[in-house]
Amino acid sequence: MGYWWVNHSQTGKQEVQGGFLWSPKRDKAGGRRQGYANMELAEPGDVVFSFIDAVISYVGLVEAPAATMPKPREFGRAGDEWASEGWMLPVTFQSVPTPFKPAEHLPVLGGLLPEKYFPIRKENGYGVQSMYLAAISDELAEALLALAGLAGQVRVTSASVASEAEALVDVHQIESSENLKPTEKEQLIKARLGQGVFRNRVFKLHPVCKVTGVSDLRLLRASHIKPWRECTNDERLDGANGIMLSPHIDALFDRGLLSFEDDGRMLVHPSLAPEVLNRWFIPTDLRLSPFDASQWKYLAWHRQQWRRAAR
Repeated sequence: MGYWWVNHSQTGKQEVQGGFLWSPKRDKAGGRRQGYANMELAEPGDVVFSFIDAVISYVGLVEAPAATMPKPREFGRAGDEWASEGWMLPVTFQSVPTPFKPAEHLPVLGGLLPEKYFPIRKENGYGVQSMYLAAISDELAEALLALAGLAGQVRVTSASVASEAEALVDVHQIESSENLKPTEKEQLIKARLGQGVFRNRVFKLHPVCKVTGVSDLRLLRASHIKPWRECTNDERLDGANGIMLSPHIDALFDRGLLSFEDDGRMLVHPSLAPEVLNRWFIPTDLRLSPFDASQWKYLAWHRQQWRRAAR
């Protein structure tokens, strides 16, 4: 097991919540930085200490090797000077029992810092901005775990469902394959995202089936509003481009037999036999809660296709 320290005050919130670390491969001058190169060296099972705003509040477990991925949309304007492509490292984070400021423990920690490529300055505990991901010794890691209330154990476990970042890594590998046809890639990516990034993002907007109210995630599907084949890469992974639906509702929606207005009113295709809705106990005049504004453009696309087919 290896140990790492990440300085990510600028993007730490997004990375901890998203379950990943991301860095450019080179600095803005095109130079090589060890803090970026270390992303390739981290291995599954390694432990990462998160240093945000001078505090260690989270510890993470590396889930998969780093892979080349675009800069996350979650960063917004953060890191505008960075290249649009870099390293993404899947990491599952968990809050520590006792958050602490390393600067307040320099008499103990200072002597355990590496002589080269150190993450904080020995004289004041300030983070070294140029050192994103730093390798640290077992001794320093043990001291940090003790201060965090995790002495003798690391209370970080892999999520039962793969993290968003890990799913993105798999998607990149599928898209880069030269042995798969475009249709095969689409099928594999759709299957992978069924338990990955897209599903997680849709769930944040719709934690239950929009129509039936069923909340058991084992029985729900993250349905694209604008189909995969019609989307840009960003739209394919945009949570706003999805709705959590029960399988029978998903089948109708995916085939354009049902659609929705922005205010939640359900639209039924004329070709759909009334007995289908009756047997599935779906009222024809069903009105749901309004959709989020971020979804309106996708719903407009879906309704346009629905109306064309309904003529």
